[in-house]
Amino acid sequence: MIPRDLEKPLREVAKQFSAVAVVGPRQSGKTTLVQQVFKKHTYVSLEDLDKRALARADPRSFLRDNATNAGIIIDEIQHVPELLSYMQTIIDREKKKGFFIVTGSQNLLINESIRQTLAGRIAILTLYPLSIHELEHASLLPSRIEEVAFKGTYPRLYSEDISPVKLHENYIRGYVERDVRQIKNILDLGLFQKFLQLCAGRIGQILNLNSLGADCGIDHKTARAWISLLEASYLIFLLNPYYKNFGKRLIKSPKLYFVDTGLACSLLNIKNVQELSAHYLRGGMVESFIISDLFKQSYNIDRKPSLYFWRDLAGNEIDCMIETAHNITPIEIKAGTTVNADYFKQFVYLNKVEGFPADKKIVIYAGQEDQRWPEAKVVAWQNSGDLIKSVSTD
Repeated sequence: MIPRDLEKPLREVAKQFSAVAVVGPRQSGKTTLVQQVFKKHTYVSLEDLDKRALARADPRSFLRDNATNAGIIIDEIQHVPELLSYMQTIIDREKKKGFFIVTGSQNLLINESIRQTLAGRIAILTLYPLSIHELEHASLLPSRIEEVAFKGTYPRLYSEDISPVKLHENYIRGYVERDVRQIKNILDLGLFQKFLQLCAGRIGQILNLNSLGADCGIDHKTARAWISLLEASYLIFLLNPYYKNFGKRLIKSPKLYFVDTGLACSLLNIKNVQELSAHYLRGGMVESFIISDLFKQSYNIDRKPSLYFWRDLAGNEIDCMIETAHNITPIEIKAGTTVNADYFKQFVYLNKVEGFPADKKIVIYAGQEDQRWPEAKVVAWQNSGDLIKSVSTD
């Protein structure tokens, strides 16, 4: 097993709450992690149709008969969310810490069910696929950012001999044919897959629902609903604009990114690292990979991500702003391997609007060595895996 950074927060919250939910994308390693941490718990997967039928038919007996004294792990709880109501009765009666451990890969269904039944009784942690820090710690981090951006970060790719192309194709096919039907009644799955491909083609760009819908042949409301569906399934995430103190003439729409750039490459029919390196969206892929990793870093320390971008109506932009209790850290992300003065142009403009010390501005680039320039700190991409921690303690 590749050690996961979320293990420590998971052990800590299990000492404080009777129930813990670990949510995140399919195949991000949730099952492996909870089974590793809670070895004395019974494990039950609701992907098993027989188990699912039993849980629905007699939930009280299902929970009673499957739990050990230590507790029970229920995998993919979104298949039988009504179990949460029966768990509540046991939690209030027994008051055993860390007794119920549940996982789920459909954020929308899980959060709605938890809010209605277990609010205040359950801790929710999010596990994304492997982070830069986790890959580096396991000595599995590729030498070039294009390699890991193409391969993606799903754990199976690093623990098994499996083709990234095949894994991503099957992942997307399974998602469209199985999960989409469960969350929302979409009749034309081919049209939905086209929408997913169009999203991949807009990676790193401002989300324009009218344009996206028109290109797909759907209306604005449907495009918005499908974006929400992709968010709930942990395929994409939206980076919101930062506009608290830097003036009023700012972009108010979010930017679109993929949780895993390997899936985005698959949707764009990019078949190898060489094709990605020559692709017109290479810069957007690198940007998406780094910003996704910053989200992972936040979730892995059980912290809600406070990440934004900044852009005014004239097109001046900072790729990412990390907000902490004490400061704001502007970050530029560059796909090049050689640092030059153009890397700092947006910082020069930002300083006219809002001043930042040089050591509080960061450029993450695709090169191999950290550097210090008068305008900002320059961080090699493979050394950015603890950035959230470092800016939080500055």
